[in-house]
Amino acid sequence: MTIPGGDQIVPASSNAQFPAFQNILNLRDVGKTINDFLGEKRVVEGRLFRSARPDDATLSDRKRLKNELGIKTVMDLRTVTEHVNQAKKREGDLKIPALLQSNEALAEPVKIPGMKYLEININGKGFERSLLWQLKATSFAKLVTLMLLGYRMEAIGILGREVMQPRGLVGLGYDSLDHCGAEIADALRAFSCSDNLPMVAHCTQGKDRTGLVITLILLLLEVPLKAITYDYCLSEAELLPERESRLVEIRQIGLTDDFAGCPPDWVEKMHAHLEEKYGGIQAYCTKIGFSEEDRTSLRDLLKG
Repeated sequence: MTIPGGDQIVPASSNAQFPAFQNILNLRDVGKTINDFLGEKRVVEGRLFRSARPDDATLSDRKRLKNELGIKTVMDLRTVTEHVNQAKKREGDLKIPALLQSNEALAEPVKIPGMKYLEININGKGFERSLLWQLKATSFAKLVTLMLLGYRMEAIGILGREVMQPRGLVGLGYDSLDHCGAEIADALRAFSCSDNLPMVAHCTQGKDRTGLVITLILLLLEVPLKAITYDYCLSEAELLPERESRLVEIRQIGLTDDFAGCPPDWVEKMHAHLEEKYGGIQAYCTKIGFSEEDRTSLRDLLKG
């Protein structure tokens, strides 16, 4: 993939930041990614990490996260539905002897002992309401009925087909900025606390919700847009090993395959939205309750 400006995307794993993890995709040190791309130190390395969900991490992966990367905190940005689905998957995996033999970590607690976990549903109630308001009355009634009957995924599929798909990844990014201010502020605030670092942030793919939080942090650190875009677009290549299974999940909620990608103009569009609607990243942060004091702390901890 080529991003605006003509730069080629090279997967982080190809850059040999560290040997590949066995069962954690899209894992990288954001600071090193940015610094290597720009050829200068703009972000502190070894403190700000991102990844796809680490639920299936092997015992080796879990040890490396803690001992090699020094991760103290795991920030989980997923929804309740995603947590429910992952718990069901893990329960099913535990019943398959071959999987237990290939990954002994399945018998361990999901949360790695000694690590702090922050669960922030970045697309929370405000985001959900914003999607529901865009449904036709008949679709809304059908969705409510399905939810009451326990058909949660089918209900979400209505939102996917009728609202999320037309909005696209860029439109949903706008919606997150506009309707998830409190949750975004919580996520940013966590990175302004030294006790939490080094920290890895993830959602399911570690691409869009994680990408939004990382983008906002990098904007606050005054990282050039082309470098933020480079980091965001790396996720498309990093997720290729599980693309087919990810596509199944995406299709289950009524979305098309392009939701597995990384639009090259996504970061520029988020930046433009912040400028046009809020007057820039600083004004946006003030509006959502991420104070100047918080922003100073974040910069002191993460700016190279």
